[in-house]
Amino acid sequence: MVGSKGNAEGPDREPPAGGPGGALVLIGGHEDKEGEREILRDVVARAGGRPIVVATVASDVAGELWVEYERVFRALGAAEVAHLDIAERGDAGEARWLSMLEGAGCVFFTGGDQLKITSKLGGSRRLADAICAVYRRGGTIAGTSAGASVMSETMLVGGAGEESAKVRGAVRMAPGLGLVRDLLVDQHFAQRGRLGRLLGAVAHNPRLLGIGIDEDTAAAIEPDRRLRALGTGAVYVVDGRNLSHTNIGEEEGDRVLSLFDVRLHVLSAGDAFDLERGRPASGQPR
Repeated sequence: MVGSKGNAEGPDREPPAGGPGGALVLIGGHEDKEGEREILRDVVARAGGRPIVVATVASDVAGELWVEYERVFRALGAAEVAHLDIAERGDAGEARWLSMLEGAGCVFFTGGDQLKITSKLGGSRRLADAICAVYRRGGTIAGTSAGASVMSETMLVGGAGEESAKVRGAVRMAPGLGLVRDLLVDQHFAQRGRLGRLLGAVAHNPRLLGIGIDEDTAAAIEPDRRLRALGTGAVYVVDGRNLSHTNIGEEEGDRVLSLFDVRLHVLSAGDAFDLERGRPASGQPR
């Protein structure tokens, strides 16, 4: 299991609050690639002149995505852009991937299917650890769409959108990369009407904050554990840690899910949320 908290063999992949470590940039999908390109410009700036590794492992059209992102990142000033393209799980152990990641300033996961990311990286513990090491030494891990959802220890992989959550709804979750352990991430949020499914996921995991991210919008988690919104849409924080009632355990599976005392925060560009304190905060770093 990639990023399992209980796996004694793996490193501690999430730096302690306020400790060393880089940033995570979680993008809700369909980020602007032709106009101001605010989000991708931010990713390039965070790389700090070091190589950006574009990981297309989630996609069935890896070649097309590589051409597109290489063009955009170079246009925004990236000096070096490399392609991490694992077609099959067995390819993950190749030494060239480890060499590619050694000096990287950013690993960027494209969209596709988040289960493909964890499945393919599961073919090599060394590769998964090398990606996490980029983060631990101060680099940035960014991802769009499926590439955003995979960052958390528990990732949301499926479930009906555009409808109210049901007690036995088809919300599906699986182990993620474990770069952040206390969040659940959903993307294309307002555009695909996914509030219901994120509420369902939070009902199953009330200790986790649900993070919903609109398209062309990012939630950047800084080293000081502040989540900062950027882009043209909103970032939604669903906090169920103080739930006073839910019917999630009832036998009537088709009944609409009830949740009492859920808190919802909506962040627009420049707003911030303190993940340690569980409350909105200044957008300025501590």
